[in-house]
Amino acid sequence: MAAPAVQQKATASKKNTAQFLWEAKTKSGENKKGEMEASDIEAVNARLKSLGLNPTKVRKKGTFDMELSLPGSVSGKDILIFTRQFATMIDAGLPLVQCLDILASQMDNPAFKKVVFAIKGKVEQGSTFADALKEHPKVFDELYVQLCAAGEVGGILDTILNRLAAYREKNEKLKSKVKGAMTYPSVVILVAIGVTALLLLKVTPVFEKMFADFGSQLPGPTQVVVDLSKFAQAYFLHTVVGIAALVFAFTWTYRQPKGRKFWDKTFLKLPLFGDVLRKVAVARFTRTLGTMISSGVPILDALDVTAKTAGNRTVEEAIYYVRGKIAEGKNIAGPLLETKVFPSMVVQMIGVGEATGAMDTMLNKIADFYDDEVDTAIGALTSMIEPLLMVFLGGVVGGFLIAMYLPIFSLAGAIK
Repeated sequence: MAAPAVQQKATASKKNTAQFLWEAKTKSGENKKGEMEASDIEAVNARLKSLGLNPTKVRKKGTFDMELSLPGSVSGKDILIFTRQFATMIDAGLPLVQCLDILASQMDNPAFKKVVFAIKGKVEQGSTFADALKEHPKVFDELYVQLCAAGEVGGILDTILNRLAAYREKNEKLKSKVKGAMTYPSVVILVAIGVTALLLLKVTPVFEKMFADFGSQLPGPTQVVVDLSKFAQAYFLHTVVGIAALVFAFTWTYRQPKGRKFWDKTFLKLPLFGDVLRKVAVARFTRTLGTMISSGVPILDALDVTAKTAGNRTVEEAIYYVRGKIAEGKNIAGPLLETKVFPSMVVQMIGVGEATGAMDTMLNKIADFYDDEVDTAIGALTSMIEPLLMVFLGGVVGGFLIAMYLPIFSLAGAIK
């Protein structure tokens, strides 16, 4: 009778397992993916970590990830407000589950409400807050999870949440500065393209018909505009498809590891924008690392998370290189200088902070300094780009008007 019971138990155990698809990163930053049989997501995460991998996404095979619909629906501002309010409630002494219940109940964003209620359910079942957050990587990144884990262990979750809120506040400001700097030139260029297309496709054919009645040879600039108009009319769809294909090719290439590495390196070398992007990367690196170290996260773990949130593959590889050297027993300043990604002033200041035992304070000072540097650089960039774009737009419209009216002036002169 024992054998059937054992067999039945084994069958039941088999039924409780499922196939999971996973994605993870190695310590060097390389992306890995695969399939694993396990009882639940936590078991998959534990198995991957035992293999030296950092899981980034795990989902049950044959189902869609619940959070596939969430990107874009939960904004950085939503998370910032949640963090700030959560910190206030924890500091006031409210129980964790009650805080989550209150916050979820008053949320206007249905996607975020669903996530917070799911986290509350996990905590009620005995899971830690950090482990519950880990199941929603599209909403709460690894930095958020690691800091909350450190706060739970140290009993200073309210302090950590306040630091997180301050960090995200400054990070959002940095993002908005960069977006604001890119918005103006993008709008002007789009307007210039739209005006040019309208002039070539609608206005020029009217003038062309009128010039045909003159019966005389057109001036050179006018003939060039007329030829461009004919080309635009004949190959308009081909041009649109070609531009769409180029955009798709760039997007696809950027999503590939080698392609992203190439483009990120190229972006940092751009004449006008490269300097701004480098300063943004330095500000983000120092702010993230300083926040994690001041929260009690070990330096190797902090560098691992900082690399993942760098936003640039060149900077990410440089941070992983530094992490590897520190793991070998070296200090942080030497390897940072070897990467040639970070300015020497930043490296020297970090070295002083490391020597004096106040690296977190020094990193936050560097981040504040580079926030101001980004402001200055964006202001200089905007003041330089504005007149150039105005000249460009004025040149397009003015050149077209001159080209179109040249035959009329010539005719008027001949009649006179």
